[in-house]
Amino acid sequence: MLAITELQKIGIGVMGFGLFFLLFGMLLYFDSVLLAFGNILFLTGLALIIGFRRTAHFFFQRQKFRGSFFFLGGVTLVLCRWAIIGMLVESYGFVLLFRSFFPMALGFLLSAVNIPFLSAYFSSSPSMV
Repeated sequence: MLAITELQKIGIGVMGFGLFFLLFGMLLYFDSVLLAFGNILFLTGLALIIGFRRTAHFFFQRQKFRGSFFFLGGVTLVLCRWAIIGMLVESYGFVLLFRSFFPMALGFLLSAVNIPFLSAYFSSSPSMV
């Protein structure tokens, strides 16, 4: 089992606060200050969890350049107080960055059918096939 360092624990907390501020900023009609603070905390937490070098390597890979450009450009737009446009651009960049992760996440969610209380829910819903 992998040991979690103290820096990674702090990073998890910082990232959690970043997600909270992002959600709260969207709930308050795209408050640009909360969104900017959430973006800064989220990126700082990510860097603390996986390390600064791996974070830079993730964002600046050649095949992920377009996604990184849109994601970081959206963060910059939010920091310049263009909250709605910045969040749209940032969301598009997020999809481009993590599109290879989505099939794995979908597979995990579909394997939730084996969880007892969820299997009762999925078996009662009509099938798409």
